[in-house]
Amino acid sequence: MTKAKFPITLLEVTNDNVADAGIYCVKDKKSPGYLAKLEWFKDKINKGLKITIATDGKGKQLGFIEYIPSEISWRPIQARNYLFIQCIALFGKDAREKGTGSLLIKQCEQHAKKHHKSGICTMSSDGPWIANKTLFEKNMFTIADKLGRFELMVKSFDKKEKIPRFIDWTKHQSSYRGWHLIYSDQCPWHEKSITSIKQSALDHGLRLTVKKLSTPQEAQNAPSGFGTFSLIKDGKLLADHYISKTRFETILKEESGG
Repeated sequence: MTKAKFPITLLEVTNDNVADAGIYCVKDKKSPGYLAKLEWFKDKINKGLKITIATDGKGKQLGFIEYIPSEISWRPIQARNYLFIQCIALFGKDAREKGTGSLLIKQCEQHAKKHHKSGICTMSSDGPWIANKTLFEKNMFTIADKLGRFELMVKSFDKKEKIPRFIDWTKHQSSYRGWHLIYSDQCPWHEKSITSIKQSALDHGLRLTVKKLSTPQEAQNAPSGFGTFSLIKDGKLLADHYISKTRFETILKEESGG
């Protein structure tokens, strides 16, 4: 554990303590989404993956960060010898006012330097389901690339290393004919979304092809910026992040002209 000048403690989640620490996003440890994320977290394919949870003096969880070696990130980015922040989240005004987000980023940066990485990078967006660039700019990240609604934020330590870039996810979209739902267990909310969307598709007599991504390389070449979630029809990306059953049925109506 690392203690900060604020009454905040940073706890690294490991295979040994995950039963107690949890994975932050989903509190119900018996839910399908939690169990799927737990297996994903333990998978050897994610070697080097780190989850750190920030807690207050009473053990209340304030936020978390998840990062991984850039070569095996589950997002459409190309970067060598970087750490990639896949998720960072804070809940509550108090956590933000105490600089919890910056503290978590600083911990990632220290880890990167300790392991001789060339820098850290992440994706940002003003849209849903991902942090905007404000926190990263505050911590001296700069925009290295843009595509669609996303920015690729980078903080480099080694100017000789090639700057990270996006992998163009739009070039894969035209190959998807019909309805397709593509996801991975990187996000514990996906399990709930996939289950409800599959049932809705069945209820509407819709032929929906569902694919679960099993490797970082598949996610890097997925047809959306988020990488680990894509709803696509005939080459048209309809959702690039978790959606509810209600939102899916609204999309169905829109696509049918209803």
